[in-house]
Amino acid sequence: MKKKIAILGSTGSIGTQALEVVKHHPEEFEVEVLTAMSNASLLIKQAIEHQPNAVVIANENFYPMVKEALQPYPIKVFAGNDSLCQVVEMESIDLVLSALVGFSGLKPIIHAIEAGKHIALANKEPLVVAGDLVMRLASEKQVYILPVDSEHSAIFQCLVGEDLKAVEKIYLTASGGPFRGYTHHELSRVKKEEALRHPNWKMGCKITIDSASLMNKGLEVIEARWLFGLRPSQIEVIIHPQSVVHSMVQFSDGSIKAQLGLPDMRLPIQYALAWPHRLAAQFPRMSFVDNPTLTFEKPDTVAFHNLGLAYQALHHGGNMPCILNAANEVAVVAFLEDNCGFCEMSDLIEHSMQTCSFVSEPTLEDYIQTDIETRRIAADYLK
Repeated sequence: MKKKIAILGSTGSIGTQALEVVKHHPEEFEVEVLTAMSNASLLIKQAIEHQPNAVVIANENFYPMVKEALQPYPIKVFAGNDSLCQVVEMESIDLVLSALVGFSGLKPIIHAIEAGKHIALANKEPLVVAGDLVMRLASEKQVYILPVDSEHSAIFQCLVGEDLKAVEKIYLTASGGPFRGYTHHELSRVKKEEALRHPNWKMGCKITIDSASLMNKGLEVIEARWLFGLRPSQIEVIIHPQSVVHSMVQFSDGSIKAQLGLPDMRLPIQYALAWPHRLAAQFPRMSFVDNPTLTFEKPDTVAFHNLGLAYQALHHGGNMPCILNAANEVAVVAFLEDNCGFCEMSDLIEHSMQTCSFVSEPTLEDYIQTDIETRRIAADYLK
């Protein structure tokens, strides 16, 4: 039987590539739900092509436009953030691919897990913000959390058939972004146009800026802690400019397993959608002859302070990763709007971590209130 998939954030980079995978495997997958925040025109186009059971446009201002355009088709149209939480509970859904941006992905994921839906997770923030809560709930509901990030997918693939107790450490690789080797002074003069030019990956604006500042790698460290049940000391970040080795696992006997491939997000997307099977694909193949040199180096956590702040948040625990994430979301928007310098993003995040109320054992409501408080503190800092 075909696997029926809900794609949350279908108009973004991950969502559009996921639909490419679905299109190339019509015998395996069927689109059940598509959602978008504000890109109504692309959502309409996707809905007409893939004929889902339902679509959700989170920005209610675009509901009339979507409703009218899809009137001739047997597609249910909903609007608003509450609808995102409700639609993932549909009985017909087998798998929810979460490709939302930021904190907004937390509540829909929780609703999906409570409804017993398996999750393909491209939106790392739910685990960054509330990893303990999400993974505990997933365990209770016997729901799989399948990683879509290329790094976590690599770790996941390396662990197939292995005893998790034998894992000594993991290496999360990072390209280093467009500013690898820059000093703090050089980074202070960086403009958004430069930061949006990632050397290896084509992604949305938010994750591209996070990659340039190494915050994305910091968020991935926190996500890996919860996905794989690791201690912070077992997670090491290593700069790998070629982006061919997507990540590695080191075992207690000293052996290391790595997953390699060209930087193409369709590969980890397809792996998560098809799991536990591995489907054939026509993606370009990696050639060792064409890539004879693979290099690795330590990250500079002095110049790229965001990575150090992420480790601090992870060690601190409680709601501190939630504070880190909320402050970073505000900082990235401010940087993209020319209201904050590249290095000043770290200053804003550190100020928020030092100022916001700390909760050692947060509930879902605590996370929601922490997010609100942090955004207010960060906004005040920018004034």
